[in-house]
Amino acid sequence: MRRFLVRRFTQAIVQLLFVGSIVFFLARLIPGDPARAALGDAATEEQVALTRAAMHLDEPFLGQFFGFWGRLLQGDLGTSLISGRAVMQDLPSRIGNSLELVLLALAVSLVAGIVLGRIAATRADKPADHALVAGSIFGISLPVFVVGTLLLLVFAVLIPVLPPRRFASPLEDPIAHLQILVLPVVTLAAASCAVVTRMTRAAMLETLNADYVRTARAKGLVEKRVIKRHALRTAMVPVVSMTTVELTTLIGSTVLVETIFGWPGMSSLLMNAVGQRDYPVIQAVVLAAATIVILVNLVGDLVVRALDPRAEDN
Repeated sequence: MRRFLVRRFTQAIVQLLFVGSIVFFLARLIPGDPARAALGDAATEEQVALTRAAMHLDEPFLGQFFGFWGRLLQGDLGTSLISGRAVMQDLPSRIGNSLELVLLALAVSLVAGIVLGRIAATRADKPADHALVAGSIFGISLPVFVVGTLLLLVFAVLIPVLPPRRFASPLEDPIAHLQILVLPVVTLAAASCAVVTRMTRAAMLETLNADYVRTARAKGLVEKRVIKRHALRTAMVPVVSMTTVELTTLIGSTVLVETIFGWPGMSSLLMNAVGQRDYPVIQAVVLAAATIVILVNLVGDLVVRALDPRAEDN
């Protein structure tokens, strides 16, 4: 296990170095001038030149690159070129809002998907199984923006039980926060729940026909215990492996969900930064997202190794 952790942390550092370097170069390929974006079209060339110098954009390219890594290794994510605020003043709260959305959506999709997948597998080729398979295909086929728009139309306009409102902090108004959280979470969880349902069903059907499950039944174990103790645990291995991929997908889907529901998370911060050519904010958000994805994959691998005794410690 120690060798596994050392190897994975080494890989994580290399991946972050690669991601940080790539995003540094790609951010500067965005058309437009951050100084011009900050000052507006009415600014003179002299004003733009002075602003570029204040933003250190007139420095040599390699100097900017090594300066970026030098500050980052000291824990400094830089200062926004547009607002002049340190990136760390805004980023933690945005990360927290996005993680709240993503983790709740993941929890909902896992619980609902595993339960529905188990029902489908234990009732294979019966009406309940056919209905759940058809529903999961339908759920996977619907894009996130379609689900979000339909939910807003139904529950905020036609049946205004969850009317749209401005974002409220859970500390200031927990009831309002929960109300505005429902629709984004359901929107994110819909497709993921369908994927988990299909994966759980397929894995359960495979394990229910395995030799060790037949042996457990032959020994006289109750069917519920066979399913829960033998079949379900083994079936969770591919589900957990797939969960890390789903979480990555959920993080990517927050771009649309945060836009539709006006949720102040990482994705909306990134979109605004791209529109304003705010390089430090772009770099910080992408690095934060990459760090989260890498940590999620690491935790997923650890859970798989705990669930699957056949996993090798290499």
